[in-house]
Amino acid sequence: MDDIEVFADITCPFTHVGLRRIIQERTNRGRHTPRLKVRAWPLELVNGQPFEASAIVEKAAALREQVAPGLFSNINPDSWPASSRAALGLVAAAYRIDAESGEQMSLRLRDALFEHGQDISDPLILKEIGDSLGVGTPTSADMGSVELDWAEGQRRGVIGSPHFFLNDTEMFCPTLEITHPDGRLHIEVDEESLQEFLGRVFE
Repeated sequence: MDDIEVFADITCPFTHVGLRRIIQERTNRGRHTPRLKVRAWPLELVNGQPFEASAIVEKAAALREQVAPGLFSNINPDSWPASSRAALGLVAAAYRIDAESGEQMSLRLRDALFEHGQDISDPLILKEIGDSLGVGTPTSADMGSVELDWAEGQRRGVIGSPHFFLNDTEMFCPTLEITHPDGRLHIEVDEESLQEFLGRVFE
C-alpha cells in the first residue's frame, strides 16, 4: 500500500487533527500501514510571516471544543515558536532514516507544540526530541529540503495545510467544514466526507 503524502506545517492545528484521525483509524483496524509521509509546507514562507499565536490558539480552542476534545490540551502562547523551519528540517532528517522514524517525528513535534506547550523552535527542545527518537542534527540538505518541499507543493497545486495526496486522489483539509457565523469560528466534521476519505486511505 502506498504512503499517504501530506504537505503541512507543524504549526497548523487542522493537520494535528487530521494526522491523529488517520493514526487512530489505522490502530483501530490493527494495521501499521499506510504510513504518513509528511512534507514541509512552511506557512511562514507561504504567507510571508509566521502565524500569530493568538490566531492559532483561537482555532485550536474551537477544534478542541467542537471536534477534537482529546487534543490541544496545552498550547502556550508565551512559548509559541518564532519559526517552524528548524523543526521541519528535523522531520526531514528523521525520514532520511526511514518512513516510520519520519512519521513518529512528525507526530512527536506536533504533540510537543499542541499538547505540551513547548517551543519547537528552541534548539534544546529539538535536540531532546531528536535524541529521543535516535535522530541526529539535521544536515544542510535536510534544512534545504524544507524549501524544496515547498516548491514541489506549489508545482503540484497544494493550496494549504494540510493537503493530502493518495494515489490519484488529492484533498485539501478533508472532512472539516469551517464557517464563521456572526463572526465566530465554527468547525464541524462532515461525517460522509470523513468516511469517504478513510475508505480511500484504507482500501
